[in-house]
Amino acid sequence: MAVELKITDNKITYLRFRDGDSKYKSYSNKYLNEDKSYKCPTYVHKTPPCQGSCPSGHDVRGWLDIVRGIEKPTGDKSWQEYAFMRMTKANPFPSIMGRVCPAPCESGCNRNEIEDKVGINSVEQFIGDYANEHNFQFAKPANKTDKKVAIIGGGPGGLAAAYQLAKLGHNITIFEELEKLGGMMLYGIPGYRVPRKSLETEINRILSLGIEVKTNTRVGQDISLDDLEKNYDAVVWAIGTHKSRNLPVDGFDKATNCLGGVEFLRAFNEGKLQSSAKKVVVVGGGDTSIDVASVSRRIGYVEGSAPAEDVLSGKAVHNVAKDSKREDSDVTLTSLFPLENMTAAEHEINDAIREGIDIKAGVMPLKMIIDNNGRATAMKLCKCTMDGERPIKTEGTEFEIKADLFVAAIGQAGDMTGLESIDNGKSFIDADNFYQVKDKQGHFVCGDIVRPHLLTTAIGQASIVSDGVHSYLSGEDIGKRPKVDVHHFSLLEKLKEHNLYPEDFVGNQEDTDAKNDTEFNGHRGTDTAKYAVHNYENRSKHEIVEHEELFLGHFAYEPRNKRDSKEIGADEVLGNFEERLICLNEETTQKEAGRCMSCGMCFECDNCVIFCPQDAIFRVKKDSKTTGRYVDTDYNKCIGCHICADVCPTGYIEMAMGH
Repeated sequence: MAVELKITDNKITYLRFRDGDSKYKSYSNKYLNEDKSYKCPTYVHKTPPCQGSCPSGHDVRGWLDIVRGIEKPTGDKSWQEYAFMRMTKANPFPSIMGRVCPAPCESGCNRNEIEDKVGINSVEQFIGDYANEHNFQFAKPANKTDKKVAIIGGGPGGLAAAYQLAKLGHNITIFEELEKLGGMMLYGIPGYRVPRKSLETEINRILSLGIEVKTNTRVGQDISLDDLEKNYDAVVWAIGTHKSRNLPVDGFDKATNCLGGVEFLRAFNEGKLQSSAKKVVVVGGGDTSIDVASVSRRIGYVEGSAPAEDVLSGKAVHNVAKDSKREDSDVTLTSLFPLENMTAAEHEINDAIREGIDIKAGVMPLKMIIDNNGRATAMKLCKCTMDGERPIKTEGTEFEIKADLFVAAIGQAGDMTGLESIDNGKSFIDADNFYQVKDKQGHFVCGDIVRPHLLTTAIGQASIVSDGVHSYLSGEDIGKRPKVDVHHFSLLEKLKEHNLYPEDFVGNQEDTDAKNDTEFNGHRGTDTAKYAVHNYENRSKHEIVEHEELFLGHFAYEPRNKRDSKEIGADEVLGNFEERLICLNEETTQKEAGRCMSCGMCFECDNCVIFCPQDAIFRVKKDSKTTGRYVDTDYNKCIGCHICADVCPTGYIEMAMGH
């Protein structure tokens, strides 16, 4: 079988078969012999790689199909609200995550095999901003339980856990040590990346579910663990990691002007730190180090203001007048890894360089040079190579960088003061696969305090935690989590939504009437049965659809609809706190969503209907169709020729034993 080469705008797309191919490579597909095959098309739902790559388990394909108009809203909902509802099943922060998440979903996108990924984050940002502007709210739970759950920590993990558990009807109280909720979204990321109004709106939407909040309350100090256990039926620890790791070089922990990146950003975001230093060295290579360096460039320094280290230690305050003359800070960022291997997002690295930050990659700190006043005056470094995560010094390459302020952003840990009974000895909390705290019945944990990672990772763990807490409170076995542990699209829920749910099955019992008995025993297939979903198989909990399973030749070359960003030069950065990302408009949002290939799910292209030589495949009647049930097969006509599976762009059709 051969397919003509398809060229669009001088861009070649892909062939499924080439001239001369006459045999299927798959062993299972070799059982095909013209009209003697017993195989017929089965519609197989699998998880797309975007969702499989997303730590919060977003049904990305689902809400992209809503945005592009494939899956239609029910009732009088707009497509924007319907997409928002689907999106927030997994993640209640679409406006924020659409801005700051490094989007591992886009790295996993099968569209990368054609020309470029789908801009998933940009679509998420549009929906999130639209929801905020139009005051979309979450539906309150239909039934409330009498169970009380304490959430310790009001960051992304804690808020997400509170949201998921409140939707299940439980009574939630959040205990937050700081003055405001938000965690690292508020205290760890500057406002030009996370707009404060957007964050406040999304937090308030969660709290509107009836969640109680107690701020300025530290568990282990203001309230004991014993009191928590007496007053609550379950406890979720989401305390984050708000302490920086010291740089493990001689002198760093002794010098007064050597600080941690987490503490630096918190002081800035609280409005305390208003001046950096004339010369700053930031050690890191991840997003936190980029934020520290970028903030330093934006606030600069004011001659005569208190040193930054005195502000962080509480010895002094910054009361810098608005009309004070600010000068540029000379900022250097160092990384063990070469530039292309730094863990920070590529666009963040590019922005940093454009804004005048000098990045020295592939270098390792050796020691601090400290004067008689206990202040570091320089850092000694050398070039290095990496053996995995271990730097190897390159002899004879030592050099020094002089500076007034040194900030380490190389990792974080939790503040476990008063919580020693759950400390694993490394300032983290150990958890099992269900995020239950080791040897603490009724205690669960999520977020950075398990292992520092992405905001979306904490949110994904919160979903698993909420399932575990709900099972625990219900007295049920948590069970085994699926191999692909995400928020799956449910065809049965979709059918129910459209009043198409299968009828109850009536088996072969003595009191079964003749009609049902004849139907069940006389015809064991399900092609005409109303109690089953015919020729459909759900493998989404077990398999992720790979690009080799798709018919990529169906998709023409289509460039991305990229959102714009405000590119700030080195001479413009001082005092510039404008948001950099510019949201797509409605038209470009829908166009970008339209590039999604709907991997593992029908998107109504009609290829199987058009190419079936036996007219065995047909469109489901309008009053019976919904997402995932657009086409069906007449097995009396099907000869098992395999053509429908070959031309299915999304890998939704597989040949299997017919019923």
